[in-house]
Amino acid sequence: MPSKFLIALAVACVLSVPLPAVAESAGPPALTGAPQRPPLPPRRPDGGGALTLPGALQRALAANPRIRAADRDIGIAGGRRQQAGAFPNPELSFELDNAFGTREYRGLRSAETTLQLSQLIELGGKRDARVAAGSAEVEAAYWERAAVRLEILSDTAVAFFGVLAAQRRIVIYDTHIAALERLTPLLQRRVDAGASSPAEIARAQLAADLVRADRERARASLAIARLELATLMGASTANYAYVVGDIGRVGRPPPFQIVLRSIDSNPQLIRFTAIRAQRDAELLLERLKPIPDLRAGVAWRHFRDTNDNAVRLGVSIPIPVWDQNLGNVAAARESRAKVEAELASSRATLLLTLGRAHENLTGAARELEILRSSALPNARRAVEEMETGYSQGRFSLLELLDVQSSAAQAALRELEALLTYHTSLATIEGLTGMPLRMASERSR
Repeated sequence: MPSKFLIALAVACVLSVPLPAVAESAGPPALTGAPQRPPLPPRRPDGGGALTLPGALQRALAANPRIRAADRDIGIAGGRRQQAGAFPNPELSFELDNAFGTREYRGLRSAETTLQLSQLIELGGKRDARVAAGSAEVEAAYWERAAVRLEILSDTAVAFFGVLAAQRRIVIYDTHIAALERLTPLLQRRVDAGASSPAEIARAQLAADLVRADRERARASLAIARLELATLMGASTANYAYVVGDIGRVGRPPPFQIVLRSIDSNPQLIRFTAIRAQRDAELLLERLKPIPDLRAGVAWRHFRDTNDNAVRLGVSIPIPVWDQNLGNVAAARESRAKVEAELASSRATLLLTLGRAHENLTGAARELEILRSSALPNARRAVEEMETGYSQGRFSLLELLDVQSSAAQAALRELEALLTYHTSLATIEGLTGMPLRMASERSR
């Protein structure tokens, strides 16, 4: 395996370790709650239990079919390289002359029998050029596998945080529903005392039913996210009960120039080095093809009419007059030039994806800073004051329901920002191979 590939694999392996976040920030307010385990069964009859991010990454690398397909591509390239180094097989031929004619050539009485062994001898280094092209193809396949491995790690991390966010979204809805249900006894007492209309009970029930409807939609989204994660891990069903992790922990995003310097270490770009070498070898091979190959042979001849034997030696070589392989040389030259264009295109695409992910990362970090420093604490205080004031008759039910809804929306807004943050971070790690989370953990 090429040494560069070993380095890339070592970088990629870092992504499979536990990934704590950059720098711990203040926890969310009471309305959102600390990261909680969703109300799911702790263990399923088939043995599925809690799934962590490192466990998901390991299972994805072990069972994802894309990894197996990439391994087969390496095997295919290795077989082609082995075949490229094979020598041409010798040829054995038999000839019968002066037989089955008339008069003295009737039957086999004057037959001449020739048994010949010939061998094609390639000249000009064609075999070495084929082997070089095959070796470069194997190296390109190894780099492609490294790129697939990074993509699987990144996709699995994104899917994992999607499930984690979907679980927490249900917890937020449950918290909101519980807050609305706590109003029912208080509303009933106010109605019994004549301080409120019976319609307020129906209004509170309507608000709770709408949140329950949103919760059911969130449950469907959770089921889809669980299936997506299971598919990345090579399973057809979600064979785990729930995922566990601290989605609320974030930190300061790294500067864009730092991650930009690591883009050239992406295996998708390094792979073009091997592809370039392969195209060079193929171009050289096409240029060498017009060089004539030598065919030498030795034959044993038997003359039946005199019962004599003789040895015949033969050498043949084609004359490259009409076909000098100019068309294939031109095609190989264009194929070699196309590599540079494909490299530039792939690098531009990676840079665009990296730029988008970094902008989303920094934007989510700024959004979380605003939400956690002001919006969420204010929402928590507003809910507490409204609930206390409503029990004292200072606020209306409509005002209380509105502030509870606003607090729940703020908690969901924080969750969406957290999901964007971790998804963008996983995307950057997949593009650059930089273990941003682990490096930040060592700095704490």
